[in-house]
Amino acid sequence: MTGHTTARQRLTAELLDALRTDGGVRVVTGEPGCGRTTFLDHAARLFRGGPVRHVRADGVRELDEALRTAGPLLVCVDDADLWDAPSRAALARTAGCIRETAVRTTLLLTVANHRPPPPELADLPVLRLGPLTPGDAALLIRERADSAVDPAVREELISAAEGNPALLLALLRSLSPDQLGGRRALPQPPAGGEVLADVAGDRLPDDPGGLLLTTAAAVRATGEEEADAALVLRAAHAAANAPLPDLLTRSEGRLRFRSALMARAVYATASSEDRRAAHLALAEAATGQKGILPLLHRAWAVSAPAPTVAASLAAAAADPSSPAPPALRRRALTRAADLTPDEAERARRHLAAAEQALLAGHAADALRLLDRARGRSAPAAVRGGAELLRGAVLLADGPVEDARESFLLAADLLPPPVAARATLGAADAAWSAGDPTACLSALAPTHTPRTLPLAEACVRVPKQPGSQRLGGPPAARVGATAPRTACTQPTNPPPDGDPSRDHRDGMRAVLLARFDLAATPLRRVVENGLHGTDPDRLLRSAAAALMLGDVTSARRAGARALAAARTSGSAALEPRALEYLAYAELRAGRHQLARTHAEEGLRAAERAGQRNTAAHHHAVLALAASIEGEADLVAEHAEEALRTARRHGLAQAATLAHWAAARADLGAGRPREAAQRLGPLVRPGARRGHFAVWMLAVPCFVEAAASAGRLQHAAALVEDFALWAACGADPQAPSQLLRCRALLAGPDTADELYLSALDRHDDTVGDFERARTELLYGKWLRRRRRLREARTRLEEARLGFERCGAPLWAQQAAAELRAGGAAPNPAPAASSGAGDLARLTPQQLRIARYVAAGATNREVALSLSVSTRTVDYHLRNVFATLGLRSRVELVRLVEQEEKTGARL
Repeated sequence: MTGHTTARQRLTAELLDALRTDGGVRVVTGEPGCGRTTFLDHAARLFRGGPVRHVRADGVRELDEALRTAGPLLVCVDDADLWDAPSRAALARTAGCIRETAVRTTLLLTVANHRPPPPELADLPVLRLGPLTPGDAALLIRERADSAVDPAVREELISAAEGNPALLLALLRSLSPDQLGGRRALPQPPAGGEVLADVAGDRLPDDPGGLLLTTAAAVRATGEEEADAALVLRAAHAAANAPLPDLLTRSEGRLRFRSALMARAVYATASSEDRRAAHLALAEAATGQKGILPLLHRAWAVSAPAPTVAASLAAAAADPSSPAPPALRRRALTRAADLTPDEAERARRHLAAAEQALLAGHAADALRLLDRARGRSAPAAVRGGAELLRGAVLLADGPVEDARESFLLAADLLPPPVAARATLGAADAAWSAGDPTACLSALAPTHTPRTLPLAEACVRVPKQPGSQRLGGPPAARVGATAPRTACTQPTNPPPDGDPSRDHRDGMRAVLLARFDLAATPLRRVVENGLHGTDPDRLLRSAAAALMLGDVTSARRAGARALAAARTSGSAALEPRALEYLAYAELRAGRHQLARTHAEEGLRAAERAGQRNTAAHHHAVLALAASIEGEADLVAEHAEEALRTARRHGLAQAATLAHWAAARADLGAGRPREAAQRLGPLVRPGARRGHFAVWMLAVPCFVEAAASAGRLQHAAALVEDFALWAACGADPQAPSQLLRCRALLAGPDTADELYLSALDRHDDTVGDFERARTELLYGKWLRRRRRLREARTRLEEARLGFERCGAPLWAQQAAAELRAGGAAPNPAPAASSGAGDLARLTPQQLRIARYVAAGATNREVALSLSVSTRTVDYHLRNVFATLGLRSRVELVRLVEQEEKTGARL
C-alpha cells in the first residue's frame, strides 16, 4: 500500500464517517495530479453502508435510478465539471435534495480547480485535497521506486513535488537508477518542463499575449502565490479590463493561478528566451520602484554570469532597512550566487541564502544551500558558518548530538568572536540531550553565548555534575536580590552590559546552583531585551525571566518576540516564541492558556519542519491535558513527544512527557502507578530525568508516594526541593514545598504546614495547585474525623478544580465529600439550568462546538493539534453521552443551548 493510498484512505475514512449517519454531499477538488479519481476509488472501497454507484458523464438518468435504491448508498461522480450545463443543474438539484431531506445517501463529486468552478455547483460544500505530507510522500517513493533511492535524493524529490503525488511519480519515472541512488547528479531543476508537462497533460492553453507566462514569471521570482496585477498587465501590454485566461483569477489588485502546478508548468514549458523576455518586461515595468523585486527580475533576465547584477542584487537582499521577508531575500541571494563567477563569493552568498531560508522556516532548502556553501574551495570562515547554521537546523529538527558535533566543528573553523557562538550552540545541544557537564564547559567565561534553548522554560536547580544530590552552598532566594519587574514597560534606559555575557554568566551560575550570583546578570538580560524589538534578544529576555521566576516578564517578552517574528516574516522563530509563552503560562498555573499557545506553536513548528520544537509543544499539551483529565490526549501527546525524543536524543522533552503521564495517573486516582512512573525520574541514578526538569515533578512524586504508602525516598527529595524553592525561580514552589512537608509530617505539625501552604498560594495565581493543597488537606482532616473543616476544604478544592477545568480532580474532591457524609453542592452549570452540553468534558465540548460549526473530523484534529482517531473517539462519546444519533441533532442541540444562554 503506498503512502499516497494511506493518506487518502485516512482522509476518505474521516469524510465517510462524518457523512454516514445522515448522508451528505461533498465536492472534492484539487489541482491536477492531486488524486481526485483515486480518492473516489478509496471511498468506494471503504464504504460499508450499502451499494456504491459510479455515475459517468451526463448520467442524469443513471443518477435518478441510483437514488431510488433503498437504504444507505454512495454515489460517486468523477469530473462533474465536464458535464454540460443542464446536466450539472440537475446534479445540483439532486445534491440539494440530499442535503435538505437528510436521506441516507452520500454524494461525492470531483471537479478540477484549475478552471473556474461550475456556477451550478458553487453552493455545495467543498473538500480540497491538499498536498501529501513529507512522510506520506516518502512512503509513496518507497512503494513505487524501481530501485533504491538515496535519502538526500528522496528529500530533494519530495521538495520538488511540493506534495503533488502525480508529479512525484513523474519525477521517479524521469530519473535513472544511478540518479535515484545518488551516483549521478539530478537535473536542475528536478521538475523541468518535460516532467511538468507530463502531469499537466492537455490542460495548458495557448498563450498568445504572454499574460500567462508573465504572471508565472512574476510569481516565480517572488515565490508567492499572487502577483501585482497592475505590474503584470503593464509588462504584458494587456488592458486593465481585459478578460483573463481561465487559469488566472484576479482579486483586490492581485493576479494568481488557480493551480500552483499549472503556474509551474506554464513557466517550465516556455523557452528560456521567452522566460528571460518576461522577466525583462517585468523589470522594465517596475522602473522607478525600489527594493529587491526589480533587481531580481533583471537578474532572471540574464543567463551568463553577471558579477555586477549579482552584486547589486546581493546588496539589496542584505539591506537591513529593506522590508523584504526572509523568503524573498533567500531567492535573491540564491539567484545572485548563481550569477557569481567567483567561487568564494558564490559560497558566501549561498550561505547567506541558507540563513534566510532557515528564518523563513524552510529548513530543507537551508540544508541544500549549505551543501553548496561547504565545498573544499570555500574559505574556512564560510565552511565554519555553514556548520554553524547546520547545527542550528539540526537543533530544531534532528539528533541533538549531531547538532553538537556540527557546532564543535564550526568552532574549530571560525575566528574567536564567531566561534563563541558555535560553542554556545554546542551547549544548547548538550542541554537538550541532558548533559550538564558539556553545558558548563561551553558556558565557560571564555565563550560568548547566543540565545539559550527553549528548554529553559523549565530550568530548575540541577544536581551538581558527578554527584547524586544537589551540592554547593544553600541557594539564595533570587527574588530577594532581584526585584520582580513591573508589568509596564520600564521608563529608565536599559542597563549597561553585554546581554550575551550576562546570559552566559547567569546561566552558568544557575547550573552551579549559585543563585546568589545569577540574579543580577539575568535581570539585566530581561530588561535589555524588553527595551528593544529584536526577536532574538526578546527570546533571551524571556528565558532569563523564566530562570528568575518572573513569569510576568517572561510572558511579555515571549509575546513581543512572537509579534516581532511575525512582523519580520521569521517563521523559524514563531514556534520558539510560542514555546516560551506556553511554558510561562504553565509556570504561572494557567494551563488552558498554555494549551492555546502550544496548539498554535505545534502547527507553526510542523510548518517550519521543526520536529524537536514540536516535541516540546506536544509535551506541554500532554501536561495541560493531564490537568484536564483527558487520558487519551495525555497518552497521544506524550507518545508524540517521546517518539521524537527517542530518535533525536531530547532528554528534556522525554522527561516532561513522562511527568505528564504520571500526573494523569494521579488525577485518575492511581497514585501507585504515578509513583512507579515518577520514581526513576526524580530519584538519583542513571535513569533520573533531565537535570533541568526532574525537580518540577518532585511534588507529584511526594503526593503519589504518600497516597500509595511509599515514602522511603520522599524525605531526601523534599530537602533537594527546598533548595530549588529557595531560589525563587518557580512561583509555585514555596507553597508546594510546604504541602510536601505536610504530607511527610506527623499529626502535630501537618495542620500548621497545610495552612501555611494555603497562605503561600495567595501570593500566586492558578487555581490548580491551590485546589490540590485544599484536596490533600481535606483528606487529612477527614481521616481525623474533623468533618466540618474537611467539608469546607474539600468543597473549596472541588470548586477550584472546576474553575480551572480539571474534572477528574474535581471528582476526587466530590468523592471525598461523599465519604465524609456530605453531598457536594451541584456544579454551577447544573444549578443554573445549563443544558446537556454541561455533561461533556472540556475536550468533548471543544470538539462538539467545532463539529456543530460544520468542521470535518480532520479539520477539528488540525485545529486542536490531535489525531483524527482522537476526534473520532471523543465524538462517539459525545453522541453516547448526549443520546444523539447524527451530526444534525448535535447542531440543533448546540444552537438551542446557545440561544438559551447555556454555557458551552
